[in-house]
Amino acid sequence: MRFDKKVMIEQLNFEIEMMEKGRYYPSAGERREPEIFRDSITCPNAGLERKTTPCSSCFLIEFVPPAMRGSEGDVCHQIPLNEKGDTIESLKAGDDPYKLQATVLGWLKNTVGELEREVAAGA
Repeated sequence: MRFDKKVMIEQLNFEIEMMEKGRYYPSAGERREPEIFRDSITCPNAGLERKTTPCSSCFLIEFVPPAMRGSEGDVCHQIPLNEKGDTIESLKAGDDPYKLQATVLGWLKNTVGELEREVAAGA
């Protein structure tokens, strides 16, 4: 990985905190549901209607399968989240925001654990 693992852990822990506090559920005043990762300060394009920074500059690109890295849209939504290969994109199509968030939260916690083990091992 070309990104600093300690920084990645920090940012992923921030995402865990956001999810656990319900940040990705729509509030009464919002016109649209917040997009996981895209509407977070961890995204280099957060708050922008159009992307000005390529997704390749975001640490989440490390988790996107190489074949999907050049795809349109939010490539972080193509990260395989579990053994079945569910992604944010595929789970959004299922229209179950609770399942989507539970799956992403599980991925986040597993990924932080893996990164922490790699850092402890000096990898």
